[in-house]
Amino acid sequence: MKNILVTGGCGFIGSCFVKQQIANGNLVVNLDSLTYAANKQNIADVANNSNYIFVHDSINNQAKVTELLHKYRIDWLVNFAAESHVDNSINSPQVFIQTNINGTYSLLQAAREYFPQNSNFRFLHVSTDEVFGSLALNDSPFNENSRYQPNSPYSASKAASDHLVRAWHETFKLPTIITNCSNNFGPYQHSEKLIPTIIRNCLQYNNIPIYGNGQNIRDWIFVADHCLGIDLALNKGQIGATYLFGGECELTNIAIAQQICDILDNIKPRHDGKSYRQQITFVQDRAGHDFRYAISNAYSFANLGFKPSKSFNERLIETINHYIAILS
Repeated sequence: MKNILVTGGCGFIGSCFVKQQIANGNLVVNLDSLTYAANKQNIADVANNSNYIFVHDSINNQAKVTELLHKYRIDWLVNFAAESHVDNSINSPQVFIQTNINGTYSLLQAAREYFPQNSNFRFLHVSTDEVFGSLALNDSPFNENSRYQPNSPYSASKAASDHLVRAWHETFKLPTIITNCSNNFGPYQHSEKLIPTIIRNCLQYNNIPIYGNGQNIRDWIFVADHCLGIDLALNKGQIGATYLFGGECELTNIAIAQQICDILDNIKPRHDGKSYRQQITFVQDRAGHDFRYAISNAYSFANLGFKPSKSFNERLIETINHYIAILS
């Protein structure tokens, strides 16, 4: 059994990881400040589990992090805590600096003091493909050696936190691992994200807003697959290494919207018999909108055995059915 400190465990990805690890028989201490993107309902089905402990506090409270590391003899610290919505980072970047950079620093400092007492300790930092910037249509996908070139306040703050983690490994020998993922999707995702936004607006007969001409391309990974990749990195990964996890599914934003509309046309048709596609509306593109993200799983497959478990369409139908159940 591992004792795991998860930061941001009430968020979309963190809560999935929490539930997976409790199912594996591990003890999980969930440190979450419950900002707007967090939701305790995400972990309601494990809230009373004897292997689950919730702590309402901030990752910027270094003293609390230090206390938890010692009190529960933590083996793995997995940092999901982050402000993650690009539009919000453009409108109000300060909180992204405070959480994503300063918060990561606080965690690293607490871990630096603690780790010599536990030879099994691992500090895994969860990051994003957005730190690598934007790809042209014919560019090769991002890999573990891709150059950092962030283009938004959000991605810049995540890039900075990645660099801190690397530096604490190189300078202080902290046993760290960094993971970068493509766009996650699945049940319990915050309503502001693209796929929940499309589904919600379909079901509520509202316009479906798509930035620009809808040709921006993203790679999509199912959240449970991403969390399994993180588990593989913790159990099999090399200290100091970086691993990328993608869904091997590149789609334009307009294609995503059309696919969701077509699925809903079949499983929950509109009352008037028309297609949900007629609700798609193009809106002004956002500032600094990267054109394309794509991830190569070659290194994580070769070294960890990571690969997506099901097709994107299968997972998308599961996700749509989840939102139909909670929105109907």
